[in-house]
Amino acid sequence: MDLSWMAWTWQTASFFVAIATFLIAMTVWEWARPGGAPRHGVLGIHTTRGDRLFVSLLGSAYIHLGWLALSDAPLWWATVISVGFALAVFRWV
Repeated sequence: MDLSWMAWTWQTASFFVAIATFLIAMTVWEWARPGGAPRHGVLGIHTTRGDRLFVSLLGSAYIHLGWLALSDAPLWWATVISVGFALAVFRWV
């Protein structure tokens, strides 16, 4: 399989490993402690753990894209904001 079309750096590999880790952890968590009924949160919709993971990953992508478009500061700050966003999503959404 030719993977030369993508720049495989340690950052790229870390990204994919992190996503795979999140998915595996959520699977194990759901298997060990089923989530039960969906929660009704701040967004006004019923969400499960998987929904909240998806919302947090999608929101984090937009935070990083916005950071790249609007700021010259290091991208680590966007990552810190994204982690805070994900924690807020899992707590209140």
